[in-house]
Amino acid sequence: MTVIQSRPAATIPPVLTARRRRLRPVDLAQRVIGYALIVLLALFCLVPFAWVVFSSVDADAGATVQLPAFSFENFVRFFTASGTPLLLVNSLVIAISSTALNLALGIAGGYALSRFSFPGRRFFMFSILLIRVIPAPATIVALYLIMVNLGLANTLHGLIIVQAVSGLPVTLWLMKGTIDAVPIELEEAAWTDGNTRLQAARRIVLPLIGPGLGAAAMLMFMGSWGDFLTPLVLLQNQDLYPLAIGLFRAFSERNLVDWGLLAASAVVYVLPPAVLYMLVRKNLLKSSLGGALKG
Repeated sequence: MTVIQSRPAATIPPVLTARRRRLRPVDLAQRVIGYALIVLLALFCLVPFAWVVFSSVDADAGATVQLPAFSFENFVRFFTASGTPLLLVNSLVIAISSTALNLALGIAGGYALSRFSFPGRRFFMFSILLIRVIPAPATIVALYLIMVNLGLANTLHGLIIVQAVSGLPVTLWLMKGTIDAVPIELEEAAWTDGNTRLQAARRIVLPLIGPGLGAAAMLMFMGSWGDFLTPLVLLQNQDLYPLAIGLFRAFSERNLVDWGLLAASAVVYVLPPAVLYMLVRKNLLKSSLGGALKG
């Protein structure tokens, strides 16, 4: 006789229901206050940007945030006015030239610090980083006197040199760390194939330091683009002023402020660094991750 054995019923795990603890009045008040502070902080940060954006496309822009009467007249006036396009051109020339000079010096110096050993190298590296810690207003008068004695005051190329050199400590550290991550064996193989040190650096090292190079370019361009004190002190000719000083003069030296044109100028002032950030943001991420992994 066949015995049919019944299968045991599947064990059903008990359903664990998490009971949410009821908030006490004190906890509820703390949570409400925290959210209120976050909202106020967000409004404090976003309202200035909202004013700039709305006023730039408002034909009747004022000093308060309001719904705009959409018009691109302010941007048209910015690019057709007598002095504002020159301010933008000066800013681009200064920022791009100082960034290019800074990167050229930084790559050469970073390669030397990475590949060559010499007495005092560590002391030198920390010394140039200490220079960056000193606030700019503490040395601006001495810097101005030096530029006057060299005949470079009130010139764009003098300002470009100053800004490129002022950002050099950070670029040297970035380039030195980035080149350290490139194995020296790759260069040695290139030397074996008959390449000189310069050729090996150009063909092997330079293509591999893109992330660090992008990060250094972004930092230098932002520093040069946003610099206000140095051009204010070194430049006296209004035809050489960058857009940062133009915005300041438009707001401070006129009894009647053209709010629409001022807001349009601010939007144009923001665009170049924003575009550069979109182009190099992947390099910034790779550079930061590479530095974290290496450390």
